[in-house]
Amino acid sequence: MKQKQLLLISLFSALIIVGAYLRIPLPPVPITLQTLFVLLAGVLLGTKAAISSTAIYLLLGAIGLPVFSSGGGLALLLGPTGGYLFGLLFAAGLAGIAGNYKKKEEKPKMYSLLCLLFCFLATLAVYAVGVPFLKYSRSLSWKTAIEVGMIPFLLGDGLKIVAAVYLSRNLRSRIKEFLG
Repeated sequence: MKQKQLLLISLFSALIIVGAYLRIPLPPVPITLQTLFVLLAGVLLGTKAAISSTAIYLLLGAIGLPVFSSGGGLALLLGPTGGYLFGLLFAAGLAGIAGNYKKKEEKPKMYSLLCLLFCFLATLAVYAVGVPFLKYSRSLSWKTAIEVGMIPFLLGDGLKIVAAVYLSRNLRSRIKEFLG
């Protein structure tokens, strides 16, 4: 792997960490920006690099560094919200499918549509892992798990998808130029 690509992987790992601590106070719950940076890693770097960035983030948290929004350690990964953290790996991979699209410059509208589609699927993947994890760890009904672990976050996640698509349109040429 080239040095510049390793630098971008490290940069996005750091952005995911920072994003875990950046909170936007929206009703009914505040949102963090870590998912935005996972989506951006995918659409800008591709599947392999996005999964690498996210795996580094999770590994740092697993060994106890306070990189998650509520700290660090295995207890958080195995706790009620751990499924959402593991879901970020799937999200990185799905968003990365758009990032792997080879004709970004020739077909920018198609690239934007792919970003929108795969960022949406990536967000669903986080819920697909997180909600069942929450349900079983807290012995909740499906209805309750969805009401507390998904519905309050839909607005914020929709905004993050739109932001990721918009930012990717403006940043992809700079990433390409940086990589040479």
